[in-house]
Amino acid sequence: MAAEEVKWRFKPNKAVNTASDITIRGVLNAIMSALEPSDARPVIPLGHGDPSAFPCFRTSSAAEDAIADAVRSAKFNSYSPTVGILSARQAIAEYLSRDLPYKLLPDDVFVTIGCSQAIEIAVTVLARPGANILLPKPGFPYYEARAAFDNLEMRHFELLPERGWEVDLDKVESLADENTVAIVIINPGNPCGNVYTYEHLKKIAETARRLGIAVIADEVYAHLTFGSNPFVPMATFGSIAPVLTLGSISKRWIVPGWRLGWLVASDPNGYLRKTKIIESITGFLNISSDPATFIQGAIPQILEKTTEDFFDKIVNMLRESADICFENIKEINCITCPQKPEGSMFVKLNTSLLEDIDNDLDFCLKLAKEESVVVLPGSAVGITNWLRVTFAIDPSSLADGLKRMKTFCKRHAKKQKY
Repeated sequence: MAAEEVKWRFKPNKAVNTASDITIRGVLNAIMSALEPSDARPVIPLGHGDPSAFPCFRTSSAAEDAIADAVRSAKFNSYSPTVGILSARQAIAEYLSRDLPYKLLPDDVFVTIGCSQAIEIAVTVLARPGANILLPKPGFPYYEARAAFDNLEMRHFELLPERGWEVDLDKVESLADENTVAIVIINPGNPCGNVYTYEHLKKIAETARRLGIAVIADEVYAHLTFGSNPFVPMATFGSIAPVLTLGSISKRWIVPGWRLGWLVASDPNGYLRKTKIIESITGFLNISSDPATFIQGAIPQILEKTTEDFFDKIVNMLRESADICFENIKEINCITCPQKPEGSMFVKLNTSLLEDIDNDLDFCLKLAKEESVVVLPGSAVGITNWLRVTFAIDPSSLADGLKRMKTFCKRHAKKQKY
């Protein structure tokens, strides 16, 4: 008897694959697949910011002790409230309030599974039918991935390299309409490595107020800066326009795998509560997951007891690595850096000076295959023929990686015609 043919009715959600294809992880996975492993030649990872893999970038002993103390206390083995443990929310509110002209309250803070979940929440709760969101170009592609998944229209404004990657505010005003809900600002810049001035951030807030939109302030790299501009939190201007501040301990404490972040309503006038955005954030968390409770339990001790000496050491190492990177890049004819990095390095690639290199992705794929060096193509973050070079690795590996990049560029350089 022939088997009965069944018409299966399940199909994949195409939005998942579409969103996945435009993430940094998706692009880096493609580049990593081009590697030809060699025992004699280790892979140099200059494409993804995770210095925790290197012993010189180990997190603070205070953070390690806090985790151990939280686990041994047996006080954090239960389920967490969906918005986060109160002591963690209180500690985060106090930590962020140090740099603000007003005090945040625990009720303003929502503890998240890293900054990625904070992005998911901020985008999803604003994604009403017909709405659009203003995103920077270049920017962090997880916003595009999440907006695509939520059917939220994306409108991109330019960042201007000749002006230190400032926001093109005229473009912002021309893009916005009555369906625009928010503008995303990433400061310190990712991938550009810039740090916005107080004056520029104030202009952004004033523009948002004129347009009647919220500011989503991605500050995951807060305080990891070493240029002339000090870090100023966008929430400084929360009385001008409501700000959803996103952050985490991942970068400053060098623990991305701990997955502890926050979304904070930096809104002293209460507009986000009046419009029920806060209610929607809570609703999202009611149907989502929470960070591990023992890490939440450790947060007060982590934030209170980590000394400035630890932060100074990390920033000094990054500054020295940035200087090494900046000086070495000058010796590569086909790559230029528009400004000395203040947080990370974003450089322009001139493919017209190279043989057999079509674009930035082609450059990265061939560099990985020939030299076992991984860098991120600018096309992954919204701008072609640029490269993001991550220098948060140990100095010897950085020097080796830059040497290999020089060798690669010389090998592919166009021959001079006489």
